[in-house]
Amino acid sequence: MQLVKGEFLIKKKEGDYCTPKGILKFKAVFYRKDRVPKIKTQLKKVSIKKNMGWCDEPKSKSYNKLVKFPFSYSAEKLYKRNSIYDIIVITNYNIRPTIKNKGSAIFLHIAKKNYTPTKGCIAVSKKDLKLLLKFIDKKTKLIVN
Repeated sequence: MQLVKGEFLIKKKEGDYCTPKGILKFKAVFYRKDRVPKIKTQLKKVSIKKNMGWCDEPKSKSYNKLVKFPFSYSAEKLYKRNSIYDIIVITNYNIRPTIKNKGSAIFLHIAKKNYTPTKGCIAVSKKDLKLLLKFIDKKTKLIVN
């Protein structure tokens, strides 16, 4: 598993490079169909398009939500050149309700080859992530402690 740049926090805030402590659940799997043609999972599957992003601007009404580019606020591109977002498992962190500045885009995704730290996400190898997807569903809990 890839560690974060910061630490594990109970009171996470936007841009702190920390992973929130607590119990997370999985919502859906976003994936690059051109790079990962077959995914086996019980979660809802969404194919990542070039215009897709995830809003990380607390001032936006779309904060911590899926957006489409062009977009007038800050958002992280989901369609990346590198492979870390070839598979993204969306968690329920700060989704309902969404609290401004509490943190956004807390995903489970593919780790970089050298396992450099994430900015708050949890990352594992592509092989391990594909294996995990076979077993997780909306009831599965990810405990960050």
